[in-house]
Amino acid sequence: MSIPTIAIVGRPNVGKSALFNWLVARKIAIVHDQPGVTRDRLSAPLRRAEYEALVVDTGGIGAETGDGFTAQVAAEADIALAAADIILFVCDCREHLTPIDQNIAHQLHRSRVPVFLVLNKADTPEQELALGEFSRMGFEKYVFTSAAHGRGLDHLTELLNHQLSKLGADPSHSGAVSGDSGDEQDSVAEQAIRMAVVGRPNAGKSSLINAILCDQRTIVSEVAGTTRDAVDIPYRRGEEDYLLIDTAGMRPRSKRDTSVEVFSAIRSERAIRRSDVSLLVIDCAEGITHQDRRIAATIAQEKKPCLVVLNKFDLFCPEAPLKARRDEVRQMVAEQLFFLENPPLAIVSAKENTGIDSIFSAIEKLKKSCQKILGTGALNRILQRAMLTNPPPAAKSNGRCLKLYYATVAVNEKYTRLPVPTYVLFVNDKRMLSENYAQYLRNAIRKHTGAVGVPVVLSPRSRVRSSA
Repeated sequence: MSIPTIAIVGRPNVGKSALFNWLVARKIAIVHDQPGVTRDRLSAPLRRAEYEALVVDTGGIGAETGDGFTAQVAAEADIALAAADIILFVCDCREHLTPIDQNIAHQLHRSRVPVFLVLNKADTPEQELALGEFSRMGFEKYVFTSAAHGRGLDHLTELLNHQLSKLGADPSHSGAVSGDSGDEQDSVAEQAIRMAVVGRPNAGKSSLINAILCDQRTIVSEVAGTTRDAVDIPYRRGEEDYLLIDTAGMRPRSKRDTSVEVFSAIRSERAIRRSDVSLLVIDCAEGITHQDRRIAATIAQEKKPCLVVLNKFDLFCPEAPLKARRDEVRQMVAEQLFFLENPPLAIVSAKENTGIDSIFSAIEKLKKSCQKILGTGALNRILQRAMLTNPPPAAKSNGRCLKLYYATVAVNEKYTRLPVPTYVLFVNDKRMLSENYAQYLRNAIRKHTGAVGVPVVLSPRSRVRSSA
């Protein structure tokens, strides 16, 4: 059978995201006391039970968020409910039963799907006395929990195990996770290519993911900052598995005016770090901005392959000939994102659903480029020839020059499908390798490998002299 889906629903600020993070054993959803923080459907595999299932977190239902997204959040929740096999209805047991809770309960009674009433924020046994009030909603299965303090969660796991076994769910291959597995646990298949979709607000990141999925999977709006969490979305195209990571728009630090926005930016930067490749989405109709260059610099700093996605091409000089328009945007990237070292480009219009195939063609080229790894002998010949052609400058302080004794290649393929090789240089004094000369050596390596879009990472190491 297909993997069962567990949907977490409830009004805003009852602890749904904290419960979601615990069930998937990862800190994916932003937990904050501001209502309406979660907007998109977040999903991740269940890791606390003995059976396989997909957990879906939804935006808070039934309250005005004050930013115009109420109807879309409710629509996202409706989609999750329609696809659910189990529903966790979360209420705040510290507060009285509200009309919103009762309206949600009425909707859930019509769903004909098993519903577990999760009375959250029961930090002490005394708070479990609130059952009488919430029992009026008519749900037979209930559990008191405190997602923040770990109370009652084992009981919830038992209920889920029992219900999943009745649904015929497959046993979990990795087994149930106990304790806090931390943020670094990756719950997706190791063979999936992780693609972080990053860019400044309103560049079209969520629209691009929707175009890829052919589905209104993420909320799309003209209001900047619609996406707040880094949303992991499994996707299969042909024979290849991908994990699309939709991130919040990254504004300049000086313009991040709420703690939620700061957390969102941190998640976006972390998404770059854990990705195999970053898709830098640029609104080519507006041109490349200073913030676009900042985000590109973050990708370069993390030593990640980068694919530049030039979105909204339908709005870029629409009256000009197609070839001239394409040449113009390529020239724009070459001049303003030169430090990305010849990244592959995809020219698309997410709105018109054009150019999407070029993204995956470019990723295939990146995969091949990552496999173009120099052997030790060839690497040393290339570097020695480059240093003979253009010797390193002498230091002004002591007149000494950089000397290269030996070079080798290190590749870590354990955590990534697109491994970036590191070229280790054993030199007399690594402090003498200036950035300008390091760039010269990187260009020499790139010229011989022909790799496109893959960073050339140099790791100089000083020779250790014996004290004899």
